[in-house]
Parts: sequence; structure tokens; C-alpha cells
Amino acid sequence: MFFGCLTLGSAAWGGVAVLLGLTNAHFLAAAGAVAAIALTWRWKLQTGASLDLSPSMHWPAPLTAQAIENDRGPVLVTVEYRIDPADREPFLDALARLEHGRRRDGAYAWGVFEDAAQEGRIIETFLIESWMEHLRQHERVTKADRLIQEEVRRFDRSGNPKVAHFIAADA
Repeated sequence: MFFGCLTLGSAAWGGVAVLLGLTNAHFLAAAGAVAAIALTWRWKLQTGASLDLSPSMHWPAPLTAQAIENDRGPVLVTVEYRIDPADREPFLDALARLEHGRRRDGAYAWGVFEDAAQEGRIIETFLIESWMEHLRQHERVTKADRLIQEEVRRFDRSGNPKVAHFIAADA
């Protein structure tokens, strides 16, 4: 869409420049930009001013059996929740709000899976490019993210979801 609109817009403005001249085309483009500011002023993008985006540093360092090279990856992180099956829908709604933060902080894939054999066992997964990127992810988690995570954890019966880190095996 973006490249198609860019191509069509370029062709259209080129046509305007041929018909009216380059100076007039520039004037029309500038006038349109000023008009767009005035017409869209009341629909500003959300700035997130009400969110506390300072680092929370509440994620503990991952436990490892041996030293891991920083460029090893990808890394699969799983978070296992045990919830009351009656709370399934509100839990999944709260969990879905974590996706944006996970992706913003480096995850390129995110998903939620339910255990077919055990009702109430739900696994959140996300993939990160490398071990170093995952360590950086620990530093990027904000205080606003922490509030969402605390809401999700309130559903967990154990009170502390089980987190596991898996690194792609070298073949």
C-alpha cells in the first residue's frame, strides 16, 4: 500500500507540475499540508503522556546452566500460567495486552497456547533474535508494562508463572 500510494502520488503531482508549473505545484502541496494540519488538529496521535515509560527493571536475570554466547539464537521464551478455567476470557484479554510490549521490546513472534490435556494451563510464547537481544529486553520493560504483567499474574493460581528460556540448538 505504502509504495503503491507513493508511486501514484508521485505520478499525480508530476501531472499537476506539468499542467500548472513546478512553482504552482509546490504552492498547492504546501497549501494542502497547512490545510491538513488545520483539518486534523483534533485527531492527534496518542502521545502516551499518561504512561510511565521509565524502565522498571523488575525482570530477574535469566538462570542458565552454562555461559551463553551473546549472538546465539533465536531464543524462545515461554511463560506458563495456571488459571481458573472460569477466568479464561478475562485472562486472555489481559494477556493480549502484553503482545505489544513484547514485540516493542524485541520479540518478532508472539503466541498463546492452551494445553489440550489440562484445562487452565496456558503458555505464552515469544521469540527473540539472540540471547543478547533477550538480555536487552529485560532492560526495556517499562513500569507501564509491569502494571499489565501484574494484572495478568493475578489470574495465575500459583502466583508466580513459570518462565523458561530455550535457545536454538546448534546442529
